[in-house]
Parts: sequence; C-alpha cells; structure tokens
Amino acid sequence: MVKALFNAVIIKPIEEEESVHGNIVVPDMGKDKNLKGEVVSVGPGYYTQMGNFIETTVKVGDIVLLPQMGPSKMDYNGEEYYMIEENKILGVIENE
Repeated sequence: MVKALFNAVIIKPIEEEESVHGNIVVPDMGKDKNLKGEVVSVGPGYYTQMGNFIETTVKVGDIVLLPQMGPSKMDYNGEEYYMIEENKILGVIENE
C-alpha cells in the first residue's frame, strides 16, 4: 500500500450509480460533479513556517468530497486512487 506523507491524503474513488428509468439507463454525462471517495491513507501533518505542527484531521475510512479539478490521479496495483492535500478536501460526509 502507498503511504501518505505530510498533509497528503490518499483516497479510493467511490463510483456514482447511474439512474435507471424503466429499462433505460441514464448516465450522468456532461455534469461537473464533485468527486467522492473513501480515505485509505493519511499523512501525519506538516510544520508551518513558524515551526508549529499541524495534524491532519481526516481519518482512514472517512468518506470525503473532492473538487473536480483538484486531486492527482494515481494507479497502484491496478486500482485508481486520488492524492490531494488535506486542506483542498471540500468536506467529510457523515452518516452514510
């Protein structure tokens, strides 16, 4: 497994389901939606220029929302993952 460093977070994407109306499958094409995924690795944090240590707040297992254009994509052992700095995560989904 890849281990996140500093304030990096590694996320496994969660595929959104397509809408079905009767026998017709309606894909979500052409819609800019935020990405959703499960956190699989979290770095410990980082030091500010003043020397203060800032810990990461997301945890492994959290479901998070990512901006469409923010994360870097990475393939590891045939699986796709996103890598992003913690402060660029849009939010954590609770009670899902």
